[in-house]
Amino acid sequence: MLPAAANAPTSAPSTVRVTGWGGGAGAQVRIVRPAGIEGLQAAVAACRSSASPGRGAIPRGMGRSYGDAAQLEGGLVIETTRFKGFELDPEQGTVTAGAGVTIGELLERLVPAGWMLPVVPGTQHVTVAGAIASDIHGKNHGVDGTFGTHLKGIGLMTSSGELVELSPQADPEVFAATLGGMGLTGVIVWGRIGLRPVSSPLLSVDSDRVGNLDEALSVLLQPGGPYRVAWLDLLSARPARGVVTRAEHLTREAAGTLRGEPTVRPRATVPEWWPGGVLRPAAVRAFNELRFRRAPRTVRGHVESIGAHMFPLDVLDAWPRLYGPAGFLQYQLVVPRGAERVLETLIEQLRAARTPCYLAVLKDFGPANSAPMSFPIAGWTLTLDLPRSASGLTGVLDRFDELVAGAGGRVYLSKDARMRPGALAAMYPRVGEWRLARDRIDPEHVWRSDLALRTGLVDR
Repeated sequence: MLPAAANAPTSAPSTVRVTGWGGGAGAQVRIVRPAGIEGLQAAVAACRSSASPGRGAIPRGMGRSYGDAAQLEGGLVIETTRFKGFELDPEQGTVTAGAGVTIGELLERLVPAGWMLPVVPGTQHVTVAGAIASDIHGKNHGVDGTFGTHLKGIGLMTSSGELVELSPQADPEVFAATLGGMGLTGVIVWGRIGLRPVSSPLLSVDSDRVGNLDEALSVLLQPGGPYRVAWLDLLSARPARGVVTRAEHLTREAAGTLRGEPTVRPRATVPEWWPGGVLRPAAVRAFNELRFRRAPRTVRGHVESIGAHMFPLDVLDAWPRLYGPAGFLQYQLVVPRGAERVLETLIEQLRAARTPCYLAVLKDFGPANSAPMSFPIAGWTLTLDLPRSASGLTGVLDRFDELVAGAGGRVYLSKDARMRPGALAAMYPRVGEWRLARDRIDPEHVWRSDLALRTGLVDR
């Protein structure tokens, strides 16, 4: 078990308003930032004494869930960013990291030592606990699965204040319920992650310019590296044209004297006073045209650093502010193979409703894991960034939910900010199994969030 700073001072609860990464109204919460096990146990004891409707608690890391997963109106938020520190075990090929350690902090130490996290998301600013709670996926899901697939153990603080160790062998039901469980089984204190050997911080990238969705789907399945993703332009006259990339790690011999970084540094920060309405379809359409035209038709073996390829948006700090005070919604769905027509229909309906999509990303997924609330299933995932201010957006996305659920697909809870209870039950058929494990580890239902209450994942 990774030790925490038991004697470090813990801040007193303060009342603040927090939001998800996509912005919006947020929630008024009491927040506490314990620095060690004793402070965490005190925070858990305090929330147990007030676990009545409208109360309770939810853990929070860097706040990179796009919606309301890490907030609880009127309740307690336990921020775990002060649980730092990690231990590399090169003989076992594992790293045991505190809840508040970020993906970027791990990569900066692991890659120079010859190790790579087997799964990283699209941002380096996700914490280890957040990666577990969301069971994050990366560009290589088709080959390597989710973050939880490589997890060897979890340190979990339960609602009774007990710190337990979970693994696929020790209490596998609660272990699986914690993967993708959105922080609703307890406070994740540490995680032990299996690593992959890597000999350089560089990637070899193949890219292809595509003219439509069918081409993008086809190129994503062509031979090449495991990190696969397609950027799609949904504002052009030719919808779903874009650029597909497939990348793999360079060996030390192939890298030669070339240098690269496993993370990126921000080049600029969007200021808090950024006005609404500056980001408009015409401006994004022009940017997309430039991006598409500048991309070569075919490139093989282009060398990029891990950081630049994996975390392109992190070069602009606080980039959601570009959407103005209203913020944006990110809608990420997955549908099984054979349901490609659903993707076409969603794109067609966006255009028919004149709902602007400023960023669209398509990836292929491999088989699902054993966790009942883990998002990925074998098929295709499409991510849409949509301004909250778009007219009729709620109705558009409600119709999308019906199409996705009808095809046997689902929406990613870490990105969600508006899904209704009936949709969740249809999309996650193993939710009953999850509730059984959750009720056993948290019989008093202390852990809850605005997301959990809104979707019916946790009873009011």
